[in-house]
Amino acid sequence: RQQAMASVELDSKSIEVDKFETYEDYLDSLILDKDMYYIQDQTLARQLVELGFRGSGEAFKRDEFERRKREIAELRENAKNKNTEVLASKGKNVDNYPLLRALAEREKNVRHGKLTTIVFIRDKNSKGQEISGYIDYGHRLENDDFELYFDRKRRLLPRPSDLSFFNWSTQVSTSNPSRYFQVIADSDMGLLFKNKRDRKIVVVDPDSDCGDNSKRTELKTNEYLQVVIYDHTTRRKS
Repeated sequence: RQQAMASVELDSKSIEVDKFETYEDYLDSLILDKDMYYIQDQTLARQLVELGFRGSGEAFKRDEFERRKREIAELRENAKNKNTEVLASKGKNVDNYPLLRALAEREKNVRHGKLTTIVFIRDKNSKGQEISGYIDYGHRLENDDFELYFDRKRRLLPRPSDLSFFNWSTQVSTSNPSRYFQVIADSDMGLLFKNKRDRKIVVVDPDSDCGDNSKRTELKTNEYLQVVIYDHTTRRKS
């Protein structure tokens, strides 16, 4: 059965590179808070990380990072050309499932890069523990077999590897950058997501404006305790 996206097999190092749009974003992810406290200079901090003097791990050199980015783009392009696109939601009966219907309506635009979508889900896991989190729909589309979700053989739930995850029983909390969004923790505005394509901020606080080209939609559904969808319209760079 054909996968609907130009999904490709990547090694762990390429997966790490794939999370970041630019080399600068990648270096920023390795800068430790304590380093910035002492250095107080973003450019210098990046240089020190690149040279291996500071940071949370050994950094790729710029040429290695850009080589891997080119290889990933080439792999995706080859996969895209090789396969005729088949939407995972095509032919699926999702009329009585508001979240699945909403995801099906957005699937094509998300795959084509015209739309980026964050899905907030609050529900209970298989252990009966309440969990919540923000999911990058585009990132998951590239890495999960969504036919299983649209066929209702698997439930879409937040994971610790998603943009944000919280288990209300164990108090485990995680946040991760995805292929399309960077996570920003703001003391005043709470959790923010920066779109890596146009660098616009998506605000998820229900009492605040979502941000430029963004829209918040709360779904009425019996599938989950709570579902909110944040759509951000993007203009793909040529």
